[in-house]
Amino acid sequence: MPEGDTIHAAADRVRAVLPPGSVPDELATPHPRFGRDRWPERLGGRAVELVHAHGKHLFIRFEGDLTIHSHLRMTGAWRVHREGERWARSPRRAWLTMTKDEQTVVQFDGPVLELLTESRRRFDRKLATLGPDLLAPEFDPQAVITRMRQDDQTRTLGDALLDQRNVAGIGNIWKAESCFGAQVDPWRPLGTVRDEELIAVLANARPRMQRSVEHGGHVRDMAVYGKVGKICTRCGNDRVRARGQGDANRMTYWCPSCQH
Repeated sequence: MPEGDTIHAAADRVRAVLPPGSVPDELATPHPRFGRDRWPERLGGRAVELVHAHGKHLFIRFEGDLTIHSHLRMTGAWRVHREGERWARSPRRAWLTMTKDEQTVVQFDGPVLELLTESRRRFDRKLATLGPDLLAPEFDPQAVITRMRQDDQTRTLGDALLDQRNVAGIGNIWKAESCFGAQVDPWRPLGTVRDEELIAVLANARPRMQRSVEHGGHVRDMAVYGKVGKICTRCGNDRVRARGQGDANRMTYWCPSCQH
């Protein structure tokens, strides 16, 4: 699943084509599921006010109280293609296209793509309960600590980091990498993890995710993620292990010797 750095990088690409004040030359929703929704008619002639990412969610706000909301889950993708350029995926998989000055923003394969009024967006429970965005300029780690302490303290740290109500943007990759970088065991119950250790985990993830955004959301020099069975690059003594964690059984990678 794309994580916060991938979505922020996607927002940057979309914003470069559709900056605030711009009006798409053409907007279409080729997927049959949108046949009765009339997005081209509802959004036609409206200027973009804001392209914004929060955690794993991307928002494109238009004038007139309308916002496109996207969550890519495991299958979706945002791409930008110049006129005449071969698309990254088949045009039949496009759910939304917006063209401006011979560049086309394409959202492929959904699966969450909706047009919301501002009032509906504000009262959407899943959106309203999102935690602080780890990549926001105004990010405050103490706000995450507060939410973590309100969570079940018997819950494991790795599972809690994936809960977007605690902190928005961390997925399986950055859960594993940030715990490894901070030398904290992702299997420890929250109640045993000190505040300074939680802050260290966040402080390890944030700059690495920021660098990833600067490089298009693709640069990830992994130490443990996907390295099961390999010798730990830090201690050189133990091998990286992996096991499913939490109710969703998401894979967690860690070094038992380095992460106490």
